[in-house]
Amino acid sequence: MRLTHFRQLMDDEFGTVRAGSIARDHVFGGLRGRTVEQALEDGDEPRDVWRAVCAEFEVPVERR
Repeated sequence: MRLTHFRQLMDDEFGTVRAGSIARDHVFGGLRGRTVEQALEDGDEPRDVWRAVCAEFEVPVERR
């Protein structure tokens, strides 16, 4: 998954403003206590980050 696709999925699921806030501010246990932005900066694959977001926010399977 490309980073641009990841960003689009975030925007589609949460809306642009909320997606940005979640990425910057929400700490995910599934990302080892990091935010989305920290995980991506550390080199985590966008697909793995998206899976952690989906698990945390219980995104329905059909939108994962």
